[in-house]
Amino acid sequence: MNKKYGAELSALTVFRGILDDPVMARLKKLLDTDSKTTDFISLYSDFVSELFKTTDNFTEYLLSLVLENENPYMLKMAEEGVSGEILRRCAEKELLILQELSRLTSADVCDGLDYDGYLSEWAVSERDFSEIYNERIKNVSVKGYGIYAKYHTFMLRDEKIVPVKNPDTQRLSQLSGYESERKKVIDNTIALLNGKPAANVLLYGDAGTGKSSTVKAIVNEFRDRGLRLIEIKKSQLHSMPIILENISKNPLKFILFIDDLSFAADDDDFGALKAILEGSISHKTPNLAIYATSNRRHLVKEKFSDRDGDDIHKNDSMAELISLSDRFGLTATFLKPNKEQYFEIVKNLAEEYEIGLAEEELQLKAEEFAIRRSGRSARAAKQFIEQLKAQQ
Repeated sequence: MNKKYGAELSALTVFRGILDDPVMARLKKLLDTDSKTTDFISLYSDFVSELFKTTDNFTEYLLSLVLENENPYMLKMAEEGVSGEILRRCAEKELLILQELSRLTSADVCDGLDYDGYLSEWAVSERDFSEIYNERIKNVSVKGYGIYAKYHTFMLRDEKIVPVKNPDTQRLSQLSGYESERKKVIDNTIALLNGKPAANVLLYGDAGTGKSSTVKAIVNEFRDRGLRLIEIKKSQLHSMPIILENISKNPLKFILFIDDLSFAADDDDFGALKAILEGSISHKTPNLAIYATSNRRHLVKEKFSDRDGDDIHKNDSMAELISLSDRFGLTATFLKPNKEQYFEIVKNLAEEYEIGLAEEELQLKAEEFAIRRSGRSARAAKQFIEQLKAQQ
């Protein structure tokens, strides 16, 4: 039986990528080994140990692997809605093979093993791989495929899109204040999700007012509706073609997030962002919107000396520099809160964190904390409340 399963795994074509998984690689090696050899027990335990790092149910593990696999059949169905007949039949046959394999028990693998000692077992369950996989294809525009099915936040590393395995878990319900500013960004995001024209967004304002938290909370809120975030650094703007190549045909919707954006007057990255915002990219990728945060309204660090020099068309050059922010279709402004707004944020957070101070005392302590932290802000309010919670 083991040789049969080992041969079937070797014959996989559509789902061949799952053989690169560490659990499946160990299982393949185990199935290719005769149970009468001295290496068998060690290979068996190696497989189980690797499986247990994630789960003790092999069926559920293999099913997740299949659903997240980026393969030719899934790509065809996601991008075009149809596939060739041969590819379809191959996928269906392999799903049946993998479903049968997912029911493999410890007793099945150890059949004929001459060993009376203890060996760990694993759980299996009954799952219809074909039915579940076809349902995933129907909902691929919100569930995604490949790494985009398993993760929802990404970054660019060495010109490759890689997942952020432990992203910020902030939710919209945990943010207080700036409701009208935040609503603009939320409404724009919903337009993107609904396939309507969505603007590139600049979240401008003072430090600590919740600009970055707003973007991350929105992605967390709408991840189940097919929203994903790719965070890039300003210096990576020239790698935009790589991102486009990866996601232009993807049925999911993406926010390209640039945090704390600003430029020097002679910054080479200025031109890259200018080209992106002028529309050449957005026309090609209706599933993408750019969200950037900045503490500078015009994004460019301008010095008095920049207004001098030998540029014949100096005024035109300066106008181009300071108008970059106007190329964003939507600007949401987050300014430092006044005393009333600051305390409203503090009160809401105090309720969320179950802080039992009287309102007058809470307000006095919050104001003292803000003075020590160079002013009122949403960040200062959260730090204050977290400090109170730690002291309880």
